[in-house]
Amino acid sequence: MSVLLGEGGIRKMTSSLSNSAVDYALPMGESSVPLNALLGQSISLSFLGAINCVHCGRKTKKSFNQGYCYPCFQRLAQCDSCIMSPQKCHYAGGTCREPEWGDANCMVDHFVYLANTSGLKVGITRGTQVPTRWIDQGATQALPAFRVASRLDSGLVEVAFAAHVADKTAWQRMLKGANDPMDLSAERARLAETCGDTIEALRRDRGIDAITPLDTEDVTTIDYPVLEYPSKVKSMTFDKMPEVSGTLMGIKAQYLILDTGVINMRRHAGYQVALSQMTEN
Repeated sequence: MSVLLGEGGIRKMTSSLSNSAVDYALPMGESSVPLNALLGQSISLSFLGAINCVHCGRKTKKSFNQGYCYPCFQRLAQCDSCIMSPQKCHYAGGTCREPEWGDANCMVDHFVYLANTSGLKVGITRGTQVPTRWIDQGATQALPAFRVASRLDSGLVEVAFAAHVADKTAWQRMLKGANDPMDLSAERARLAETCGDTIEALRRDRGIDAITPLDTEDVTTIDYPVLEYPSKVKSMTFDKMPEVSGTLMGIKAQYLILDTGVINMRRHAGYQVALSQMTEN
């Protein structure tokens, strides 16, 4: 027997952090389904056969860039290549796809941070996305290293750090368990010294106030609702199977960890899905 918990177009899971513990919910249509209470329960996610663009709502046979139809993928600034490579920002050249969107999202304060995900990594995020960005990446620890004036500035600093540490998360390793704690403050000091000449050159070029080192911020510790991590990570997707089911063993980053495999919910934004809890009676 199954109990329908929600259905509709899904979005990436929302999260909140309280005393280092993450609480998750899955937006589905006009409602949102709390997920932490389902740990240890048998659940089923059924793809209803339709995908709608998360921006314009039109039906699409294929999703691009985590939820967009192809026309929106081609048109929207938030789908431009500079979002993945912020050091290539072309706003100043007058070629931004949507200057108003750039004003609101790129020409604002960002943080360059260090995180413990699948190991030590550097990343960037808008100030308004702390700590959401860290949770979405599966970080167990995170620490701001710089406050910068724009997305371009954050990308330039990130590139300097990325010459010495990873700038991507190895998602399969991240899903196998929590890493041992790291001294992120010491790593921040080490990288700041190693990249000191490059950072100072950027500050002279971009403006002293455009790149501000942070050396008094505290480390944020993040604990995920996981009963058991998988020893082997098997990825599942609605593109290959219309129903994903199993016992929910945990939630980390944007992944549901089932005893049958893992599924990236952000990857399926815009998919029409029904979520049910399986019961014995």
